[in-house]
Amino acid sequence: MLGNAASARSFTLPGTRHNKSFCKLCGSALPNTQVAGLLVVPVGCLDSKITMLPTAHIFSSGKAVWDERLGEVPKFEGLPTWTAIK
Repeated sequence: MLGNAASARSFTLPGTRHNKSFCKLCGSALPNTQVAGLLVVPVGCLDSKITMLPTAHIFSSGKAVWDERLGEVPKFEGLPTWTAIK
């Protein structure tokens, strides 16, 4: 987040429980409480080493058809060049 607490904004999609909190200056996702009693912290907003391992796969009935083969795709340490992903 580039700003301070005054830069934080939240948006709730009308007629739903879907809510997102973000920095109005840079668009970074911020922690939010979409579910009462549960704080959701987007991993991308952390700046420390993540030691916790996933404990479950959720919404697996709606996963993309290509999800099963993700272990087979190339991995890159950073942003690949176009020729590297062809």
